Amino acid sequence: MLLTLAAERRVLFLGGKGGVGKTTVASAVALAAARGGRRALVVSTDPAHNLGHLWGQKIGDRATPLGDGAGGLLMGLEIDPDATTDRHLKDVAHTLKRLMPENLAGEVDKHMDLSRRSPGTHEAAVLERMTELVETGLREYDLVVFDTAPSGHTARLMALPEVMTAWTDGLLKRRDKSAKLGAAMRGLDGDRGKTLLGSTAPRDPIEERDDEIRSILLRRRDRLAGLREVLVDAELSSFAIVLAAERLPVLETIELHEELTRTGVDIGALIVNKRSPAGRGEFLERRRALEEEHLATLRAALPHVPLQEVPLGEEDVVGPAALERFAALL
Repeated sequence: MLLTLAAERRVLFLGGKGGVGKTTVASAVALAAARGGRRALVVSTDPAHNLGHLWGQKIGDRATPLGDGAGGLLMGLEIDPDATTDRHLKDVAHTLKRLMPENLAGEVDKHMDLSRRSPGTHEAAVLERMTELVETGLREYDLVVFDTAPSGHTARLMALPEVMTAWTDGLLKRRDKSAKLGAAMRGLDGDRGKTLLGSTAPRDPIEERDDEIRSILLRRRDRLAGLREVLVDAELSSFAIVLAAERLPVLETIELHEELTRTGVDIGALIVNKRSPAGRGEFLERRRALEEEHLATLRAALPHVPLQEVPLGEEDVVGPAALERFAALL
């Protein structure tokens, strides 16, 4: 079921509670896509990266061939939140210093240092990086699979494009009102804007700065709006929630589904990982019966979302061969 969902989408997000196997599922889906001839990129957004451990190799913030590279079709990338934040703040500082008087350069540096420790800075930086990867992914890959951070972090991140687009629109509206007021005030000065020869006086440097700020805000808004269009396009992207058949993961899945649905994200599948086998002794039978109770709660709360169960395996899933065996279960 999950492989079918991935085959019908260009962008697939895997989310859920920590420790339920999101990285394993994401890697298996991307590997299966690559084995099927599609160019695939799997991206880890979780600060506690497990992608490199799973594949038994070093993976950084640049696209890296995974395993044998599936004939060069499979790549992996781990977003580095600290490095991403540093690049983000460096770009912002460069822009501010260019737009502000030189004597305020020191104040800009102080502000950036404070911003690095401010709530939301990492999320904004990671969102910028995800936007880049979605844009690049749609150009260069057939499928991009995002292995996301635990539920709460992911829900906030998925809601950010809408929130930040609205916030940027608010800034632009206030900027336009300020510009109109400034123009009206200058109009009261009559012909002071004319030279003795009747030609228009050179533009005010402040006006030029404000126009550039507006241009920067517009570009940012358009990029975020583009990301949101991808997130809410059910034919282009989807979100699969991975969980264990336990009380807390089930309850967290129901909450995550509600939050993501509220932001317009399509929930294409529920993947119940590490399902206890049947007919394997009294202990596992009791365990499976308890899991059935929790899954009954999940099915009652989310009856319309396709649900797939993946059995508990006898081995650790590490490396391409194990991932291929795991992918056969999806």
